Amino acid sequence: MPAPLPERMRPHSLDGYVGQRHLVGEGCVLRNMIESGNLTSFILWGPPGVGKTTLARIVAQSAGREFYTLSAVSSGVKEVREVIDKSRSRGLFGSGATPVLFIDEIHRFSKSQQDALLGAVEDGTFVLIGATTENPSFEVITPLLSRCQVFVLKSLEKEDLEVLLRKALAEDEILRSLDIKVVETDALFRYSSGDARKLLNILDIIVASHRVGEQILIDNNLVTASLQENVAIYDKSGEMHYDIISAFIKSVRGSDPNAAVYYLARMLVGGEDPLFIARRLCILAAEDIGLANPNALLLANACFQTVHNIGMPEARIPLSETTIYLATSPKSNSAYLAINEAMEVARKTQTSSVPLYLRNAPTKLMEELGYADGYKYAHDYPGHFTDLEFLPSDLSGTVFYSPADNQKESQLLSRLEALWPKYYKK
Repeated sequence: MPAPLPERMRPHSLDGYVGQRHLVGEGCVLRNMIESGNLTSFILWGPPGVGKTTLARIVAQSAGREFYTLSAVSSGVKEVREVIDKSRSRGLFGSGATPVLFIDEIHRFSKSQQDALLGAVEDGTFVLIGATTENPSFEVITPLLSRCQVFVLKSLEKEDLEVLLRKALAEDEILRSLDIKVVETDALFRYSSGDARKLLNILDIIVASHRVGEQILIDNNLVTASLQENVAIYDKSGEMHYDIISAFIKSVRGSDPNAAVYYLARMLVGGEDPLFIARRLCILAAEDIGLANPNALLLANACFQTVHNIGMPEARIPLSETTIYLATSPKSNSAYLAINEAMEVARKTQTSSVPLYLRNAPTKLMEELGYADGYKYAHDYPGHFTDLEFLPSDLSGTVFYSPADNQKESQLLSRLEALWPKYYKK
């Protein structure tokens, strides 16, 4: 059985590599690094299917380096240490160049796994190349990140996809032997979404659906029909991805723990990054639960840290716990509405002056100009409160925060009505 088309079309040199001209074009940073032979550790950050793994292989091969690879999904500290020991036991490779260790989805490595890499990167046991779809500033520990350059890869442009399509039809032995005519490419490129692997997989699906010797006319209808029959149940970068995460968010917001856990399971079974889910839970806790249950954000943040530290499969448990907790919590978007309205007003009132009595007075001149004069220190008054206008004069009386109807915020409303009866009326 032949290898999948993406594997058959994987280039082995920069000349056959499509896209990322800002990195591999003439005079650009990665091409210069390869041509000089002076490799340093780096991280490739970009969306799926843009050539991160391929580029890492090309870098190692072009520089004449031995290539080791680990997947952060299936490898742990034990596997990392085995590669380190293997690199050190072999000593210098061939011409004296150190080997390359490529780690796919390095953002899924826990802190302890990343810590295990530090010494070997520092002493030059290997050159580390990491690949990630997540911002490495958040997902890679600072000591490791400081020893690596970060190169940003972009989704392929339409022109790149056109080049890739032509190359596949002209160079792949199987496709070249078939009677294929491309009539339309709109749907093909739209469903590919800048992802080279997805484009080639779609071609594979279309070819597999035709009989030997039958002419294949690729148009928008054929592409759509083929994908409706063969599309993966969950695609981390496709339309289904957005449908599932949308259903997950709305189920939590709608206080349905059963639906929320179901869509959580759909994402986990489909291979979604658990940290992506944990980040959404943090946003949900602040936006949709907010002051109705302030502990929700604390739990969501603890969940994110836990998932980051332990990884899958155990991460499914705190994700489930937090999802159920948020779904069953009372809901409020009052903080969300307040900051949105305040920011809208702030954009229109950038010149509004802060009252003089609220300003700092670090110099004698500022004191003479009345800075801080008339400020009332709240702790000097009964109940640690004094009736003082804090907004600029042209915004006096503006109310941004309106407590929602829930037990927690009802208590807040009672306090605000007592403190600010002119703004919050019973």
